[in-house]
Amino acid sequence: MKKKEIVIRELILSTANRQRITQLELSRRIGVSLSTVNNAVSPLARLGAVEVRRTGLTLLDLRKAIVYLASVRNLSSDIVFSTRVDARVSEIEKAMPAGILYTAFTGYKFLYDEVPADYSEVYVYADEKLLEGIAERFPRRKGPPNLFVLKADESLLRLSKNSIVPPVQLFIDLWNLKEWYAKEFVNALSKRLRLE
Repeated sequence: MKKKEIVIRELILSTANRQRITQLELSRRIGVSLSTVNNAVSPLARLGAVEVRRTGLTLLDLRKAIVYLASVRNLSSDIVFSTRVDARVSEIEKAMPAGILYTAFTGYKFLYDEVPADYSEVYVYADEKLLEGIAERFPRRKGPPNLFVLKADESLLRLSKNSIVPPVQLFIDLWNLKEWYAKEFVNALSKRLRLE
């Protein structure tokens, strides 16, 4: 993810229940400049999704903020490894090494213990240390990829729990997938997040 996208995700997750956070706090937490935070927040303020005051930032419209972030996200640019695995999705999921973060279809399944539709791809986030181990377990093969590894940023590693990305990141990632069943997951997650 780009730094601006990380700032917006952190803002959304840090200002739940209309709490405030300062731009300086965001800057320090993520390790980016104040100008990066300001540039990330400006479009949200123009949309009325965030209120900017001297005392801090307040999230006013969760739906607008999440949809904005989902629309500017380019998931494919974060794919660092992909391959075809001739196995069932459940077998691929079970064979993943410790330390990865599940997202998209698998993340939704593990977080909510249900699936709105059948799916045939596995998406995970991993840091550079895990990438070599994943490539050894799942060597590159010809054919349409069904395993995708995305580059994990430090903020995402810190915010995730139980090897699953936060629901906001799930929504953003699902929004960016082209498979027809991704829409079923987005709709189900929208209800859970009360974005309708």
